[in-house]
Amino acid sequence: MSSHHIIKDDQEPALIIANGASCSMELLAQLLEWSPKVIVLDAAIERVLSLGIKIDVLLGDFDRNFDANYYQNLQDNITIISTPDQNKTDLEKAFDYLIAAQFTAVNVVWATGRRADHNFTNISNIVRYREYLKIVILDDYSKIFLLPKQFKKWYPKDSIISLIPIGVVKGIHTQNLFYSLQDDTLILGYRAGNSNHVASDGIVTISHSEGDLLLMECTD
Repeated sequence: MSSHHIIKDDQEPALIIANGASCSMELLAQLLEWSPKVIVLDAAIERVLSLGIKIDVLLGDFDRNFDANYYQNLQDNITIISTPDQNKTDLEKAFDYLIAAQFTAVNVVWATGRRADHNFTNISNIVRYREYLKIVILDDYSKIFLLPKQFKKWYPKDSIISLIPIGVVKGIHTQNLFYSLQDDTLILGYRAGNSNHVASDGIVTISHSEGDLLLMECTD
């Protein structure tokens, strides 16, 4: 895979490659095409280099005798960011780095598909950073992002959509979903909106009055 060579400006989403299950080369290529900065977490570096991806930032706590300088010599102009703070995950520290660099949006791949605790933390952290960074987590089966209070988007019929509350979400209204919600409440661990689908080709509308609601667009 070639380097990410089409760069607009820092308003385009950055790309973080974490250390979960790999996604398809097709998805990676699509994201790299429009990413002005590619950040790789240290535990994923060998897999990323094997794909021939140009890396901008190598970030992590560099534990277990990790030699960051070795990788810096393998590609030109790699920025090495050591983040030894054990109170945050490497993915959280990558978010902090982007916020400090004044990015406002990021796509994240390889953040799901291995350890379940990592999956849960990575997905729920979308909410934690809501005021600073628009985070989208993608894999070959889903695209996950935080919904604004009012959301509208065109979808084809039968597109699978799941609504995932982080905590308690109240006052949910939907239009053009097969299982309609009208002033409903979803509660993590008690009631979620999994595996709904679009009733007909057209605009889907989702609104909520309180809480943090994630939308998962599913392709499986």
